[in-house]
Amino acid sequence: MNDTASAGRTLRRRNLLLDPKVVPYVFIAPFLIFFLVIYLYPFVTTILMSFQKIDGPNSVEFIGTKNYEKMFNRNFKQALMTTFRYAFWDVVVLTIVPLIFAVILNSGCVKFPSFFKSLYFIPALTSTIVVGIVFRLAFGTLETAPANRLLALFGQPAKDWLMFADTGNFVLILLTLWRWMGVNIIYYISGLQSIPSELYEAAKIDGANSIQQFFHISLPGIKPVLIYVITITVLGGFAMFTESVALWAQNNPGGVGRTIVGYMYLMGFYKNNMGMASAVGLVLLGLVLAVNLIQLFAMGFFKKED
Repeated sequence: MNDTASAGRTLRRRNLLLDPKVVPYVFIAPFLIFFLVIYLYPFVTTILMSFQKIDGPNSVEFIGTKNYEKMFNRNFKQALMTTFRYAFWDVVVLTIVPLIFAVILNSGCVKFPSFFKSLYFIPALTSTIVVGIVFRLAFGTLETAPANRLLALFGQPAKDWLMFADTGNFVLILLTLWRWMGVNIIYYISGLQSIPSELYEAAKIDGANSIQQFFHISLPGIKPVLIYVITITVLGGFAMFTESVALWAQNNPGGVGRTIVGYMYLMGFYKNNMGMASAVGLVLLGLVLAVNLIQLFAMGFFKKED
């Protein structure tokens, strides 16, 4: 009797799992569990920590909004301005320059385009630390540094490139362009190659030149790719940390190259103020969401297509 009852319960459970109404939930259950453990739980914990003073695992005190009130000091404002300045130029450079190269490579006037695609993509595979050391030496303070030698050819004095905000930001943008330009070129080329060639042929018959074809066919045709590239570039600009650390190492005078993520790292791991670091992280999340929404609205992402 017990065996019969046990077999009946097993059969009912099996039938329940095979129920068409239940099967979809069974398949998405692993993802939901992964999401709850890896994303949602840390996010909720970070929100709680941002209202706490944490001196250790056993020393936690609720302090309300004091972390947010103390956050907006001179160092945070400097990191905020550095991040916005870097993110702005990062979007400008990594959107326009790769697009120009992609159009040239896709035009058919370049021999061995596959070779150049690979050549431009290789920097993305290099180590950030190695790239940072190379650029730190190339833009060093000595007169024998390659960048200062180049200035000397034009009769200009040597510069302390990484000691000042303007020149340091220029070097950081140059490093980022060198590393990630090839990735965006590949994105753009994939978008350009998806545009039907008949459109270009019809435009030629109508007398449209190359520039007109670009603005009236190519650019509208790669709009989804363009939105994607700008979005990930904005995210990368605000999340930038490793490039700054690799370029300046511990020699970051006055926080010249310190971004919001760098400031968050400083608060959390150097000053052991995890509550403040959590508050900074949530402010950064809000800024990124706001900037991305503005960008998507500006590009007409939410407009209904006619």
